[in-house]
This record gives sequence, structure tokens and C-alpha cells, in this order.
Amino acid sequence: MTKAKSIYKVQFLNNGQLYELYAHEVSQSSMYAFVEVGEILFGERSNLLVDPAEEKLKAEFGQVKRTYIPMQSVVRIDEVEKEGTSKILDSNVSAAAGTNVSTFPGPPLKRPE
Repeated sequence: MTKAKSIYKVQFLNNGQLYELYAHEVSQSSMYAFVEVGEILFGERSNLLVDPAEEKLKAEFGQVKRTYIPMQSVVRIDEVEKEGTSKILDSNVSAAAGTNVSTFPGPPLKRPE
């Protein structure tokens, strides 16, 4: 009897948007301050039904073996029972939509002189 591979839901911020990916491998990278995500999963539910958000992610990450995400961009990593739908959300909308995900505070911005 083979053990089923773990599935991880990885949420991270990129260019003002909240990305939500599902993957089989998540680990600390050998590159300092990066999280390594491998074997990214995309739902192959139906060839007739097309989800534009997931298609955008598939176009961006479809040929990627591993991606390296800066630790300060990671919002949350969960081990889940089964894969959900990968998506990209506007990070400003996520708080208004009733989710409990918020942006981690960053360093103060310098004011132009």
C-alpha cells in the first residue's frame, strides 16, 4: 500500500495580488530566505469547463519545475486533504470579501525628497 503524497496550499503576495497554489512539495530553500515550491498542481476537472483564473496561473507556472518565493511574501502554507482551485485574488479585495488573510507589515516607505 503506497502512501498518498501530501498536498499543500500556498498563499503568497506578488505585485499586489494574492496567489493561491496547490503543490506536492514545499520546503525551505537552500537559497537564503526563500521557500521552495515544487510539483505545482492544476485541476484537470474538465476540458469543456475553463476557469480563466486557473488558466492564467497555468500559463505562468505550467512549465515551472520549482518556484522560489521570498519568505516575506508568503502569507500562509497549509497541508490540506484534497486539492482546490488555484486562483489569483486582488489583495485589497480579500479582506473585504470576508477572508482572514491580510498583508504582513513591511518596512516603512521612504518619502520622496
